[in-house]
Amino acid sequence: MTKRLKYFVNGTWKDSKTEKYMPVTDSSIGELLAEVPSCTSEEVSEAIAAAKAAFPAWSATPVSKRAEYMFKFRTILDEHLEELALSVSKELGKNLAEARGDVLKAIEVVELACGAPSLMQGDSLMNVSRGYDTVLYREPLGVFAGIAPFNFPAMIPFGWMIPLCITTGNTIVMKAASMTPLTSMRMIELLYEIGLPEGVVNLITCSRKEAEILLTHPDIKGVSFVGSTEVGKHIYTTAAAHGKRVQALCQAKNHALVLRDANLEWSARRIVNATFGCAGMRCMALPVVVVEEAVADEFVRHLTKFAQEIKVGPAYHAETELGPVVSVEHKKFVIDWIAKGVEEGAQLILDGRSMMVDGFEKGYFVGPTIFDQVQPGMSVGDSEIFGPVTCIKRVQNFEEGLALMNANQFANGSCIFTNNGYYAREFAHRTHGGMVGINVGIPVPLSVFPFSGHKDSFFGDLHVMGKDGVAFFTEAKCVTSTWFKDESQASAKVSTWEGTISRT
Repeated sequence: MTKRLKYFVNGTWKDSKTEKYMPVTDSSIGELLAEVPSCTSEEVSEAIAAAKAAFPAWSATPVSKRAEYMFKFRTILDEHLEELALSVSKELGKNLAEARGDVLKAIEVVELACGAPSLMQGDSLMNVSRGYDTVLYREPLGVFAGIAPFNFPAMIPFGWMIPLCITTGNTIVMKAASMTPLTSMRMIELLYEIGLPEGVVNLITCSRKEAEILLTHPDIKGVSFVGSTEVGKHIYTTAAAHGKRVQALCQAKNHALVLRDANLEWSARRIVNATFGCAGMRCMALPVVVVEEAVADEFVRHLTKFAQEIKVGPAYHAETELGPVVSVEHKKFVIDWIAKGVEEGAQLILDGRSMMVDGFEKGYFVGPTIFDQVQPGMSVGDSEIFGPVTCIKRVQNFEEGLALMNANQFANGSCIFTNNGYYAREFAHRTHGGMVGINVGIPVPLSVFPFSGHKDSFFGDLHVMGKDGVAFFTEAKCVTSTWFKDESQASAKVSTWEGTISRT
């Protein structure tokens, strides 16, 4: 009998009263691992109520004590690294090295959250006017909602969302991705093993209908979302209209520009990793390469050769370099996009649609796929495919390439491969990409910096991680004070501060 999972509220796993369950599969073998509940509206509200009830005591806990939980959490995540990596591999399809990286990136932000006592420090100024001092404090807001995607079940909910949220004094209701909830469920167990108070972090799975409650409920103060642009726009407009702060990280179609002076073989190796790593299922994948025509043929030969050398296999085998995609539905989605590219007239020079792995014939595998001669207006080169597919766009020079890249509606990341310092600097200055790589294929910043997508790749004002992340989960309070030493001073004329800043 298939295992039916529960939801987690107030430190306890609970059976859902729903009649609707969603499948979780081992994508390497195409078999059902478990089913997760589509929690009812009442259960979503129950999770919000638990987080609200936990907030007063948790926010009153000294920040140094809250940070201690992150030190303990980091230790226990290290101890369970291989277990969690295997979980990611099974439910998602990342190879073991990539799955391990997923968990390590979560740990990286946990480490950042350990510094909450300094990250939450405000500003102060003595004698802003004669006898008056002002201090700025950063304070928590209340209950936040996290809505996580399927493609990073460790890093996004337990890295980008939870650590900074709770260490700054808030509580949270996390909606885990229904296709890949197992890793998140195990990580919340580990979080409570270190003694986290009940209700600080709660975890649910549900459909979009029930998730809508998170956008409108009066007790939710902010929403952190990662997913598609269509859904992100809806979340941003709906939650903001209900007075909530929102950070919505959305789709991408990252481009790299390869100039004629670049080391083509060296660049192709790094672009292959950036393009086909995680089976292309990441918003910092590199699915489009814009190449100067003078070197395009040579570059494509290198890229094709290295792509054909990639070892495709089950995610949890040590030698696997490219695992399956997440589900049979997503496999069809990617294959349909490849067919669309052929229909649009792009030149298919490497076709991964018929990829089959011996002994794992039911797995959701798509092999490395390369299109050449992708022209402006072809949707295969402009829309996110979220699979192991890359598109070659040929241009005559730097200016044409930059203009082509900047014409795309998305601007998560962009890269240039060149040995020319002038063009590298021009590119960094003029590209629309929010995260820029100079001879770097995946320019994801360390967690002390924000994950700063632009244009239709992000909606909101404050990004995840870094100082932006701390600011998102806190609000500023400015306190101005003055004191007097005796009654005669107290009865003196009111200072010009009260209404007008004194210049004396």
